[in-house]
Amino acid sequence: MEIKTRFAPSPTGYLHVGGARTALYSWLYARHNNGKFVLRIEDTDRERSTQPAIDAIIESMKWTGLNWDEGPYYQTKRFDRYNQVIDELLEKGLAYKCYCTKERMDEVREEQQRQGLKPRYDGHCRDEDPSKHSPDEPYCIRFKNPTSGKVGFEDQIRGYIEFDNAELDDLVIRRTDGTPTYNFCVVIDDWDMGITHVIRGEDHINNTPRQINIYKALGAPVPVFAHVSMILGDDGTKLSKRHGAVSVMQYRDDGYLPEALINYLVRLGWGHGNQEIFTMEEMIEYFSLEGISKSASAFNTEKLLWVNSQYMKSLPPERVAEELQWHMDNQKIDVSNGPALTDLVIAQRERCKTLKEMAEVSRYFYEEYSEYEPKAAKKWFKANSAEALERSLANLKNVTDWNDIESLETAFKSVAEDMQVGLGKVGMPLRLAVTGCGVSPEMGITMKLVGRERSIARIEKTIAYLKANASAEPTA
Repeated sequence: MEIKTRFAPSPTGYLHVGGARTALYSWLYARHNNGKFVLRIEDTDRERSTQPAIDAIIESMKWTGLNWDEGPYYQTKRFDRYNQVIDELLEKGLAYKCYCTKERMDEVREEQQRQGLKPRYDGHCRDEDPSKHSPDEPYCIRFKNPTSGKVGFEDQIRGYIEFDNAELDDLVIRRTDGTPTYNFCVVIDDWDMGITHVIRGEDHINNTPRQINIYKALGAPVPVFAHVSMILGDDGTKLSKRHGAVSVMQYRDDGYLPEALINYLVRLGWGHGNQEIFTMEEMIEYFSLEGISKSASAFNTEKLLWVNSQYMKSLPPERVAEELQWHMDNQKIDVSNGPALTDLVIAQRERCKTLKEMAEVSRYFYEEYSEYEPKAAKKWFKANSAEALERSLANLKNVTDWNDIESLETAFKSVAEDMQVGLGKVGMPLRLAVTGCGVSPEMGITMKLVGRERSIARIEKTIAYLKANASAEPTA
């Protein structure tokens, strides 16, 4: 049997971390078993489903690398199929027309609540003759759920789960406006698409017995179910935007690598020994439903940040540069006027935790700065700074190979020895002169990437600035 899983988001909002983790687990299970992964857009909620949400879901799936083998399918394009099956159920007496008005249903629920009963449909139209009603009287279609016995399933994460059929009322499978409902459509879709394993959030557990009864009524194979626990905030409360429940693409915007986000999400409820960092190949090899925890997981942004920093250091610089390009463009930094992004990544990745940060702190490699960092200037621009820069400049002009980092380092380090001052009193004014900042990669690397002409011009400009402001300590 070929394993086939699916991810079936509702496009009523953007793809968040909970949905992305469900998609990841479904994708990994299919890949681990050499099966197929299907993307299906469950857009039967026409009022709340939007095209921007659909576009964002697809963009998020592509960015995270969760490529699908079939789809995307859209439920709204399959209404003819759903209605065909509903008509068959009506003919077989497995579904019926319900003419109950909203007012009657409200009265029934109020009475049930007064009696302390669980609000549910009372089966009023279940055995009623439809010919009593006029052809133009509005009605919905309900599935005739078994009234006795039990329905159960072996959840691959939680073990055996069972429900009494008496607790399940007759589900509406087609509304009065003629549109089929989610719980019915999902059964037909999974049947038609040959889905063997349904991996989804625990909030769907109560839907499962209703769906199983529909599968059985249709004579369709019942898939294997696995319900994943929810993700909580690190304070144990429901995940919110404050904790990190934002669109997956927001993590792209915030400077995370897709590999890092995927690695972090797979560990939110699944593990393989004590291993923290996985390649995609390792995730596929090791993944199993048995390895998923029943317990809720806590989302921790600090841990995600750590995982991202590990990937920034360990991925090939060419791969990191691919993602960095988007951030440079987003911050309107023209990278044609400076070092190659792969060289920038190598220089900056030890001190940056996100790509957004890397772009922000690397602007001086590509364009002129407009002022010196105030705190650093106040601390390091002193009375002898102009002299230190003049001596450094003279030595740097004698460096014949600007790619020779050791020669660039020696050029200013020897000045500190000659002036008999600490290296910081020479190196820090030089850093400020070349970058405008108090922090950068090692100066030899920084000057190499900034380039000879640009570095020299900036040092000369700073010397002039310091001399012009010699009467007072400069602060900018």
